[in-house]
Amino acid sequence: MSEQQATTYDYQRYRQLLSEAIDETSRLRLISLLISEKARDRLESQRASDRSAMTAETVAKVLGNGRREQFQRG
Repeated sequence: MSEQQATTYDYQRYRQLLSEAIDETSRLRLISLLISEKARDRLESQRASDRSAMTAETVAKVLGNGRREQFQRG
C-alpha cells in the first residue's frame, strides 16, 4: 500500500461495503476491516491535512492581497 493510500479515507469503498453489510456476519466483517485499516485514524489525518491546507490558502490570500494593495498605493 502506498503512502497516499495509507493516509486516505476511502469514502466510496466504505459506503459500498456498508450497503452490502446486510447481516450480522457481514457487519462484523466490516467493523473488523475498519479497525484493521485504522479507518478512523486515517479520516482524522485527512481532515487535519485539509484544515492545514485551507489555513495555508487563507493566509496566502490575506498576505497576497496585502502586498498587491501596498504596490498599488506606492
